[in-house]
Amino acid sequence: MDYNRVIIVGRVTANPELKTTPGGQSVTTLGVATNRTWNDKNGAKQEEVEFHNVVLWGRQAEIASQFLVKGATVLIEGRLRTRSWTDKQGAQHRTTEIMAERMQLGPRPAGAGGGSFGAKSANENGGNSFSAKEEELPTINLEEEDLKPLDDIPF
Repeated sequence: MDYNRVIIVGRVTANPELKTTPGGQSVTTLGVATNRTWNDKNGAKQEEVEFHNVVLWGRQAEIASQFLVKGATVLIEGRLRTRSWTDKQGAQHRTTEIMAERMQLGPRPAGAGGGSFGAKSANENGGNSFSAKEEELPTINLEEEDLKPLDDIPF
């Protein structure tokens, strides 16, 4: 049995950019830094930083580009994928990325300014910003036919 699963919690290294494929699919690539600290045999504190490339598709890509900023904490769950390609000069390249299947936004980053909810400033975000006084929460609208009766649940 094979198993390819990655879970990281780290900080975003740069503001993500939303792109769209020719087929209309949303995609965002972002960098996430994770660190580990330990004491060496002499008792000195050591730290190691690892940088990860993360790819998000569809609605998650749109949410990431809207709410994640440099320095924000994010949890990413997904799988590893390695790609290889040849550049114009004929050199071979390989990269390993995390193909995100689940993303969870962390607390607001320090210095987000103005009580923003990890969102970009109003100018960067098309005039939409959140303030501590008026946090806009997403609304889920379900029609009556979308709700299943309890006796219809298969367990």
